[in-house]
Parts: sequence; structure tokens; C-alpha cells
Amino acid sequence: MTSLFSPTALGSTELANRLVMAPLTRIRSDENGVPTDAVVEYYRQRASTGLIVTEGTWPVGEGRTWMGQPGIEGPEHVEGWKRVTEAVHAEGGKIVMQIMHGGRIGHSTLSTTGRVTAPSALAAPGEIRTPEGKQPHPVPHALTTEEVAETIQQFVRGAQNAIAAGMDGVQIHGANGYLIHEFTAPASNERTDSYGGSPENRARLSVEVVAAVAEAIGSDKTGIRLSPQHNIQGALEEDYDDALATYRAIAEGFAPLNLAHVDILHAEPASEMVQMIRKVSGAPLIANSGFGVQTTREEAVQIMEEELAETVGVGRAVIANPDLVRRWQEDLPENEPNPATFYVGGERGYTDYPNYPA
Repeated sequence: MTSLFSPTALGSTELANRLVMAPLTRIRSDENGVPTDAVVEYYRQRASTGLIVTEGTWPVGEGRTWMGQPGIEGPEHVEGWKRVTEAVHAEGGKIVMQIMHGGRIGHSTLSTTGRVTAPSALAAPGEIRTPEGKQPHPVPHALTTEEVAETIQQFVRGAQNAIAAGMDGVQIHGANGYLIHEFTAPASNERTDSYGGSPENRARLSVEVVAAVAEAIGSDKTGIRLSPQHNIQGALEEDYDDALATYRAIAEGFAPLNLAHVDILHAEPASEMVQMIRKVSGAPLIANSGFGVQTTREEAVQIMEEELAETVGVGRAVIANPDLVRRWQEDLPENEPNPATFYVGGERGYTDYPNYPA
């Protein structure tokens, strides 16, 4: 039986245990997207997890979704993230960067080009926080086929910058209704070119981005996050058969690449969908069953005991317990996370959660 606390490897990255800190939006970087001292400390504190996946980090200012969100576009971002990776490595930890282009989940006041982009000129539902307060999501610019090719290269440059900053690898964000997922989901993709229509065409961008990044930095340092049928932010995948065909095409595209991992956000890790992607892609699985629901120790142990994944992604429990590995290994009480402090900035609810007494 595989233990949650036994070592493993995701690609070329050796993990001391199988607990993965999930990517968690915390918006504590400065106005230019450079990690602050508090960001350095936050990740350093959580270095005992087998692997840290950073919060979603924009590869280009046009893909920025929130103020306070970090970037990896320029030299100042590379230098800022070097401080983070050095602090995590000094504690014996491993860290990969999630590279996230927000697509239509953005606003002209947040984008450095004044526009937001998407597969089709369809506004996302609801509102977004801007420097001027909440605003409706704008109608995005539909990327041309040529602009799609440039967007792929933006991901590549972001990945190269992440490695230059000392990251152990990258995770491409293909989930949660952001740009890549907008191409995958039929509700947000009305294209008639090679990136729209059939499941195979809607799968194309996920595969091409990951393949290009893997070629640039090595497949052993490249992973992706997916959230099949998460049905969030208007990226709806309500037809199960269509979704299964789409994610099978994605997994088949990944199969020759020998990826470091695939991170799947899904309520049921044992489901046909999740296990199909795992089997067909051939990539080690980070299973993450919670979005807005806290993953428990018991659930994580069960995932390992039933061999449903190679590793388990955990979010809220890691926010509140920087020493979660020790607490779960020794079955100690946990701090409770305070959702009121998740996105407000500052160190309260960020770097002030205590370790369990020695």
C-alpha cells in the first residue's frame, strides 16, 4: 500500500512525500506582479509539502486577471521569483510555477494592452474586480489563428522565465474557465477554424501549448491542470459524451510527451473521466477533489490507499497549516482557514498561521 508520506517523483522532480500544495490565488504581489517579502515567506513556510504549485502567474500582461496577481513576463518577475525558489529550496522543498493566461476573465484596466482575449467574442458571465470596483466582464477580442500561435509562444517564454527563476518545473493552467479552458469548452468556443468545432479541434490548444513548453524546458519539467466538467465562469461542458471525447483527445495528445504530471480538479478522482485521462496520458496524476471544499486527511489517505493517483493536491488545509505534512502524519489537530482573509492582501491569514507546538 502506497503511503501519503512516502517519496515519489513527478518527472525529474523528487518529492519527499505525496502531498502537493495546490495552486491558490492569494493576490499578495505588488502592483507590477512582482512577489513581495510576504510572498517569499508564505511559500517558504509551506516547503515541507512534497511539491508546491504556485498560484496562477501571468506570462504576459494581457493575460492578467487580478491586481496583486504575480507575473513571469519580465526580468523583475524572474528576480522576484528567484527569492521565492531560493527560500523554498533552502528548506528542502520543491516548487513549480502555474502559468495562467486569464483569457476573457480579465478587464481592460488590468490588461497591459487594454484588451482581453479569448477563442470567441463572448463575454464571461458575471463581474470582475477592477481598480475602479466591480465591472461586468467585457466582450473579448477573438484571437486570430496567427495570434493563437503567438499566445503559445507567450506560454513558452513564461515557462523559460520560470526555469530561469529557479523553478523545478511548470504547470500550464488549462482549467477553471481561463484561456486554455475557454478553447476546450464548447460554450465559450464558437470558432470555425482548426481550434473550434469538434472535440479534437477544441483539444488542440491544450496539446500545442504543453508540447511547445515541453520542447522548450523538457517534458520532465512540464505538467498541466485540467478541470473537466467543472462548469465554472461560463466554460460549460454539460454534454458528458462530448466532454469525454474532448478530454480523451487531450490525453491522447499528451501521451507521446511523457509529461511530469497532470493535475485534475474533479470531485470524484475514481470517476471514468479522471482515470481515463490518467491512463491515456500516461502522466502521474495529482488528484484534487476540492474546489471550495476542503480536502481532508481521511480523503487524501483513501486516494492513496485505493491507488487512484500518484499524489494528492490540497488547498485550504495548506493555507491554514504551513506544517500540514507533520500534522497529517502524526494525526494532530489543524488550524481552521479563515476565508475572509484569502484575497484581502496583507500578512493576516497569510503568513501568521502557527505551526503545531514542538
